[in-house]
Amino acid sequence: MNRKPKVLFLCTGNSCRSQMAEGWARHLRGDVMEPFSAGIETHGLNPRAVAAMDEVGVDISRHRSTHLDELADVDFDYVVTVCSHAHESCPVFPGRAKVVHVGFDDPPALARDAATDEEAMAPYRRVRDEIRAFVATLPEAFAELEKIGHGD
Repeated sequence: MNRKPKVLFLCTGNSCRSQMAEGWARHLRGDVMEPFSAGIETHGLNPRAVAAMDEVGVDISRHRSTHLDELADVDFDYVVTVCSHAHESCPVFPGRAKVVHVGFDDPPALARDAATDEEAMAPYRRVRDEIRAFVATLPEAFAELEKIGHGD
């Protein structure tokens, strides 16, 4: 019996990018992988990330910001760091977990100086769509990412 690979999307605060990735993974690829998300810190769920995902029919409003320590008992197959800080701070995972870095821009940082809410939503939408495109290739893309040096 083939089991679905367990995939952790890891970010600094588990508030935006990793939440979007988990949402997309459940929505698009939940039949072939078991997705999780966490942060090396917890910053709470970002309301604009929730709104951006809701615009495309993916509800992450019930997600919560999860600290990596809360998932210590999960034997992950892959850990995807979605920001540089999480990649640089990524702990060693026991067992077979392969760490893959696929960085995405930080929407809150990009939206910080926006004059309107609509202007602030633009980076969330762009990053949401970039994450969707990446997640749609999983889990098959992991082997290729490891070959080209994105895996540790």
